[in-house]
Amino acid sequence: MPIKINKKTPDGMEVSIVLPCLNEERTVGVCVKKALYSLKKGEVNGEVIVADNGSTDKSVEIAASLGARVIHVEEKGYGNALRSGFVAALGQYIIMADADDSYDLENLTPFIEKLREGYELVMGNRFKGGIKKGAMPWHHRYIGNPVLSFLGKLFFKTPVNDFHCGLRGFTKEAIERMELQTTGMELASEIVIKSSVMEMNVCEVPTTLSPDGRDRPPHLRSFRDGWRHLRFLLMYSPTWLFLYPGLVLLTLAGVFNLALFFGPVNIGFRLIDFHSFIVTGTIMMLAVNMISFAVITRVYAYNTKLLPSKPEFYPLFKYFTLEFGLGIGFVVFMLGLFITIKALMLSPEFNAIGFNTSIRLVFGGCLAMALGWQIIITSFVLSILGIRIRD
Repeated sequence: MPIKINKKTPDGMEVSIVLPCLNEERTVGVCVKKALYSLKKGEVNGEVIVADNGSTDKSVEIAASLGARVIHVEEKGYGNALRSGFVAALGQYIIMADADDSYDLENLTPFIEKLREGYELVMGNRFKGGIKKGAMPWHHRYIGNPVLSFLGKLFFKTPVNDFHCGLRGFTKEAIERMELQTTGMELASEIVIKSSVMEMNVCEVPTTLSPDGRDRPPHLRSFRDGWRHLRFLLMYSPTWLFLYPGLVLLTLAGVFNLALFFGPVNIGFRLIDFHSFIVTGTIMMLAVNMISFAVITRVYAYNTKLLPSKPEFYPLFKYFTLEFGLGIGFVVFMLGLFITIKALMLSPEFNAIGFNTSIRLVFGGCLAMALGWQIIITSFVLSILGIRIRD
């Protein structure tokens, strides 16, 4: 199969293989040899880049002696090392992998072929290719990876089934468009998420995973890094983290709260009264907070380039301006103040109107004031984040 030469890259360089490295003297040489062999076997014009993140052993010397181009990355972090490697890459296509000899670097042809076909991101799938005994802890294989991959597919509608496979390829142009921001292990998730958000052409190829060749524990920490990936998925999807739960809670609590404001409600198996009114009102307040956070975090993610596409609700800012939000919030706040004052006027000590009625009026009024104030401060925060109605 003839190689497509990218005239924009020096000497027609087609593929750059980037390996982040931190004290991997035991395995980095093996990885460099395998990567170079793969390029030679496929008659691909390429290079191997070792992005060293401050190794204190002989990793740098070994990698350089075997033909890798070593770059030194001072900023600590897996993501920092990879991003620096991507910037330094001269190839039209980039393939990233770990330097622990766990990935099949001798068989990179399927990745290169898919990239040549026009795919912008080609993910390895270890579950389809095969996971050798001892290569992956059971809680990663049966809990961590499946759960995080499922959430990634649910939140971002990506075709990727092995969300955290460290062997993947992409075009240099695609990775530049992503404008990656993260510095740690979250970079793996950021690449997949942005490829989906930006509607890139993505596919998977089977790859194998072997036990790494280290004589020490891996840099990965299961629960710490698993939580970081989950946190990152949730932060990148405020719709699932805040908006959908907030809308469900607001709807359910709002219906009951409105009914309970006027008196007890029989729900079939019991009579609910002012105690439930307080509970549903509190849930309403939490739900409004969640919806506010959903809008704020989505705007923040776009403004800071964590998410490249504009929020779907951006056009609404032509109508829901700061002044509009302040007006709505003021009306709701004043309604609550009116209800509270009415309760005070009926009886200064609330004894004349009865305990049940006073609870409903006072709590209902305070709830409306809190909701109104929430709308006001949310409007201000969105304004501070730099919403421009003509964007």
